[in-house]
Amino acid sequence: MEFVSGYRDEFLDFAALLFGWFRKFAAERGASGASLEGRWRQLEAPIRRLPQDPALWVLHVLPNRSVGISLGQGAEPGPGLGLGAARFLGDEPPLHLRDLSPYVSFVSLEEGEEEEEGGEEEEETGEEEGAGLEKVDREEAGEPAPASRESPQEANPPGETEEAAQLAGGGEDGCREDKAEDEAGSERRKGRRSEASPLHLSCLLLVTDEHGTILGIDLLMDGTQGSASKSSGTENLAPRAYTLLCHSMACPMGSGDPRKPRQLTVGDAQLHRDLQSLVPRLGVKLAKAPMRTWGPRPGFTFASLRARTCHVCHRHSFEVKLTPCPQCSAVLYCGEACLRADWRRCPDDVSHRFWCPRLAAFMERAGELATLPFTYTAEVTSETFNKEAFLASRGLTRGYWTQLSMLIPGPGTPRHPRGSAPALSLLLSGSWQDYYTWRGLSLDSPMAVLLTYPLTVYYVITHLVPQSFPELNIQNKQSLKIHVVEAGKEFDLVMVFWELLVLLPHVALELQFVGDGLPLDSDQQHFTLQRDGPEVSVRPGSGVSARLSSSTKEKGGRRDLQIKVSARPYHLLQGPKPDLVIGFNSGFGLKDTWLSSLPRLQSLRVPAFFTESSEYGCVMDDQTMAVATGGGTSPPRPNPFRSPFRLRAADNCMPWYCNAFIFHLVYKPPQGSGARPAPGPVPPVPAPAAPPAPARRRRGEKKPGRGARRRR
Repeated sequence: MEFVSGYRDEFLDFAALLFGWFRKFAAERGASGASLEGRWRQLEAPIRRLPQDPALWVLHVLPNRSVGISLGQGAEPGPGLGLGAARFLGDEPPLHLRDLSPYVSFVSLEEGEEEEEGGEEEEETGEEEGAGLEKVDREEAGEPAPASRESPQEANPPGETEEAAQLAGGGEDGCREDKAEDEAGSERRKGRRSEASPLHLSCLLLVTDEHGTILGIDLLMDGTQGSASKSSGTENLAPRAYTLLCHSMACPMGSGDPRKPRQLTVGDAQLHRDLQSLVPRLGVKLAKAPMRTWGPRPGFTFASLRARTCHVCHRHSFEVKLTPCPQCSAVLYCGEACLRADWRRCPDDVSHRFWCPRLAAFMERAGELATLPFTYTAEVTSETFNKEAFLASRGLTRGYWTQLSMLIPGPGTPRHPRGSAPALSLLLSGSWQDYYTWRGLSLDSPMAVLLTYPLTVYYVITHLVPQSFPELNIQNKQSLKIHVVEAGKEFDLVMVFWELLVLLPHVALELQFVGDGLPLDSDQQHFTLQRDGPEVSVRPGSGVSARLSSSTKEKGGRRDLQIKVSARPYHLLQGPKPDLVIGFNSGFGLKDTWLSSLPRLQSLRVPAFFTESSEYGCVMDDQTMAVATGGGTSPPRPNPFRSPFRLRAADNCMPWYCNAFIFHLVYKPPQGSGARPAPGPVPPVPAPAAPPAPARRRRGEKKPGRGARRRR
């Protein structure tokens, strides 16, 4: 598939942005043969002429003592895959954070100290409990959690030999450590984890504005691997920090044109003193004192992805100016060269010439998809929607809400966190407005973002299956077995599916989550979400529980929701035939196992409904279904219970929403049946013959007679 906006973990786009900027910064920092003072003078003259940013800028100095980076074989220097730009920005970028596990993983560097203080047994206990609570504790303290958790990830890509050597040299000027003590801890860790000691990102220099927009980053790696820093050691950071500030003003990472701040504050007293004579050379006022008592404001958060990329060369908007295709306005390019290259790609069905009129039609659905009843609709459906700021401003940074953000759970964090399940309690007409009214929820509540999964299942059972498969009489069934295929994030939100028993109180439900992306330790698990009075518990012994706080007295007595887990591709699943198959944001074209799972569904011939985050994904799924089985898909329809949060796309402007569209599989008729398949998607729009021309030539694009003559 050409676009992966609705399928790729947002954190990977964020990491690609950081890596892309840092790689450019590192290359320019070491490219010139001039002296340090000479390079500064080259940067200072144009910076002094830049316009002022009214926002306060902050230079953060963030030492790291707890997390090390363990590189796998694929990341070692040499002819292997490594962790170069292609791992994040290439034609086949990873879709999930777990896809990087063969190349990089994170380990605790605090284990050695705990071992000396409390012994091996206490160390293991502390590691399990402390790691799981690390992120929550940071949030409660009001610290910007993503910085400390994401900084090791940003250090992964510069694992290439040249940059790693450069950073290792800079580490001597950065954070210092007690070598002898740490070498002993390193040796103990070697025996348990791997023969190679983990890399240590000793310090992170981060430039942001007061709202959390990241403007620049520098990474300081220790010269000795596997050691933890004992102090910030910022005595000699001034030259490096000043160079970072210059590049952050000349080429801001987050968004906007080059600019300089009205005022700068520094998060370290020694570095503040060292920069007093340098910062005024840029025409920037340095705060009188370091930010000793300054802390993140209530609305402070590291903003969602704001920099965009060229669809062809993957360069970011801080490197080049990006403009959308003048005809479809859907795809971003850095210039006419990349647009023409994409227009003429082979084979023809992957070229922009083929897709341009189709993407233009998809763009016309943006207004319809943004028509939602919530008070925050205008904000969350905007193309510049800042999801992290929205969640943080409402205090939605714990529990299941972390599944929607870029916060990365620490090692040992429970997969299904303890806490309150959504407190929500007949047949709805099929809209968020009716559902919120029936449940007594305020339209200011963002619960729809979590409940899109169970409400979509409900909509399929009560509306779509009766319309498309009336012979099944599904509304009169007393029990339903549903397979949720290629499950991922929806299994992490398993407790929200309890709402199905509130919506369908007289149906015994069994949900079986299937997919090779599920955790292996959950394979073959079978547990029950059980209601005894107001208590919802998970049995047996999974350690997950939640309490419903609905004041409405539920009818129907005791009801159970059976949950089964199979961590394997769907075509390898053995067992009885389900009543219904459902998949969320499927992306048939992104995973090879679908080429085997779709024929398996063809053989079962059960109703199978799937959602997609865009119409583009629906078209690609129809093509994959035709290749895999000879069948097709039904025309997609907008899902009334789609998520209200617009998904940000890096290389295009199309509207993407989780569970935006629904379709069902149209199976190839059995041989000799004489039956005709159901109608498929509408015929494709004819593609224009020439690439989009600049505005002055657009008057010559309307030539209907030429295409008609060709068809005759």
